[in-house]
Amino acid sequence: MPLHPQARDYVAQIQAGSDEGLASLDLAAIQEMRATDPMAVHRGPLTKLPFVRDEVAEGVPIRIYRADPGDGPLPVLVYFHGGGWVFGSVKRNDATARDLAIRTGAVVVSVDYRLAPENPFPAAVDDAWTVVRDLFARPAFYQSNGSVAVLGDSAGANLAAVAAWQARDAGLTLSHQVLVYPVLDAAMDTPSYTENATGYGLDAADMAWFYRQYADGVDPADPRLSPLRLPDVSGLAPATVITAEYDVLRDEGERYAARLTEAGVPTELRRYDGAVHGFFVLPGLFDQAVEARDYVAQRLRGHL
Repeated sequence: MPLHPQARDYVAQIQAGSDEGLASLDLAAIQEMRATDPMAVHRGPLTKLPFVRDEVAEGVPIRIYRADPGDGPLPVLVYFHGGGWVFGSVKRNDATARDLAIRTGAVVVSVDYRLAPENPFPAAVDDAWTVVRDLFARPAFYQSNGSVAVLGDSAGANLAAVAAWQARDAGLTLSHQVLVYPVLDAAMDTPSYTENATGYGLDAADMAWFYRQYADGVDPADPRLSPLRLPDVSGLAPATVITAEYDVLRDEGERYAARLTEAGVPTELRRYDGAVHGFFVLPGLFDQAVEARDYVAQRLRGHL
């Protein structure tokens, strides 16, 4: 379908505010960009919750959210933010984590994994796995009832997908994995990379830049970087995969969903027509973000 009117306005806003693009950024400029968030007003309200606390999981900073006022054990949802492994933080994604806690009723653990280029691959992967492993090792600390799911958007969905197969291989059972427009294949050779190469917010050149910051020189077939290249996806946690029509990452997400289904993993794929990359975390701009969050919450409540 045509580009959604809200997506069209969003893209126009980005293009109006663009300068030389990511390729011009040095480390100092990257760090300066991390300190600002022009989209903050669109990320949703910072709803007051009865429990929000900063903690550390084996050296990895995390923030724990609980919307339930009680103190009994609950399912746990581990959230990995997006940002190309270069941008994003627990603070920037605070509104998203709070909303997920309210919608799912789960304890949400938001992970402040290390960012590139200061901390290249596999630092983010290692941090993500550290937190998931710690959840199973210390359930009482997280007020967990033993049911654990992972959710990530964009590069965060890459970390969630990797953590899902690492958990399987370690004999730890995840209840569900939610992958929102996931980054899954460093080859960047799917048709959507050509169809949506420019003009929709996340350009193909942008993704190439993110890969260079995070994993320059790394074998693109390494499944810790490219989960789509994982030889065996059988036995992974049931999955929900969300893609956006006008997104360079669309096809790799849909291919991964197809691979999971073919391997017998219960999987639901939902493409948001007319949508662009990043819509899920901006409910103030996109009605489809609210629709997608309702859908994700329903899926998680059914598995947690």
